[in-house]
Amino acid sequence: MRSARLRVGVVAPGSRIEPEVSDRVLALVNAAFDELVEVVFHPQCHLAWGHFAGTDEARAAAFLEIANDETFDALWVGRGGYGACRIGAAVIAGLKPAARKKAYLGYSDAGALLGALYKAGCTRVAHGPMAADIKRAGGDAAVKRALRYLMDGSPDTLEASVSTDHRSAAYNIAILSQILGTPLQPDLAGHVLMLEEVSEYMYRIDRYMFHITHDADIRKVAGIRLGRCSNVPDNEPQFAQTEEEIVRHWCAVAGIPWLGRADIGHDAANKIVPFGFGPR
Repeated sequence: MRSARLRVGVVAPGSRIEPEVSDRVLALVNAAFDELVEVVFHPQCHLAWGHFAGTDEARAAAFLEIANDETFDALWVGRGGYGACRIGAAVIAGLKPAARKKAYLGYSDAGALLGALYKAGCTRVAHGPMAADIKRAGGDAAVKRALRYLMDGSPDTLEASVSTDHRSAAYNIAILSQILGTPLQPDLAGHVLMLEEVSEYMYRIDRYMFHITHDADIRKVAGIRLGRCSNVPDNEPQFAQTEEEIVRHWCAVAGIPWLGRADIGHDAANKIVPFGFGPR
């Protein structure tokens, strides 16, 4: 018999999660959500294969185990790092009907998979906090925001511009640049595209935006909003433009509407952006 409480499975499609992180998340869930939420960390989260949380095969198998299990309401990405793109094809090929009804939440490297899931017909995909964000300053709030969104789509968990009147999507800038032209790229025509970045030189942000805005399909978006670009290394000499000036520049070159800033980023304040229309 299926439990009435929200059941969330956590997997790590890229880099591994330290056991102390899962312990902290489970303690927070028990204290803050009582019997309303059950979070289950798949054992794969703690595997190690060099940089990755287990081999490509192990990571894809764990993702599909949770995605295809109808007893789970949501699949929550445990952390980013790198590796999601390596398992994208296997995950999409292995999806069963139950997977298309499930909610998916994550960001950063996981964006490669989130967009592919959206393309594959999963309608409850969102860019938002991950379990490992509990390690950040203010991370408890990020974890609570993620679980509250998965419970009922609470409006205060959402980025302010998310609406039931238009479709949205959100990506890390580097990740979106890298998936363009691959089978993981979804159709974002008519979407408000929100972008954020972390730990990239300003000239690299400029290079990524050159690539993104010259993609013919990206030029069909309704407009671009820019989230936070944090921990930007010092450029020597100083780059000529700020991150906002860079994005405004390439939007103007491409004829893409500039829509302003977005409340997303690699930090504990990261708000949630569903792919598609906002929750009703």
